[in-house]
Amino acid sequence: MVKPSHVEVGSPVPDFTLAASSGENVSLSDFRGRKVVLFFYPKNMTPTCTEEACSFRDHYGALKEAGAVVIGISPDPLKSHAKFIDKHSLPYLLLADEEHKVSELFGVWQMKKMFGREYMGIVRSTFLIDEKGKLAREWRKVKVKGHVEAVLEAVLS
Repeated sequence: MVKPSHVEVGSPVPDFTLAASSGENVSLSDFRGRKVVLFFYPKNMTPTCTEEACSFRDHYGALKEAGAVVIGISPDPLKSHAKFIDKHSLPYLLLADEEHKVSELFGVWQMKKMFGREYMGIVRSTFLIDEKGKLAREWRKVKVKGHVEAVLEAVLS
């Protein structure tokens, strides 16, 4: 059974702090007054995660122009994030959720199955948080094709 999310559309998102690829600790509250696009992905350097990260990179200018901050979160360590950013020229912060506390807060740390094996991991999901810190939209079990365009449309509306 899927564990219900602790965050709900229309409700304030609890503040959290994680280590960022910038070398600093970053809190959600640091971005109050701006829209935040928070995308959770399973693992750096994997084909689908790379496709998603590069799609956010390719639409970064439009998202930024629309007043949004883009932040990626995965359970990978900062060293892995640094390589991922360098290899794909990612212009936004990646946060390390190695203990998956924030992933659990958003209900995206779930049981997954691949090749007959069960394991816990991130279910690809994106959340749009408004300027007041409330959850405005959520996309769960994301399919990458066309996803970032849908996020941009929501940011603009």
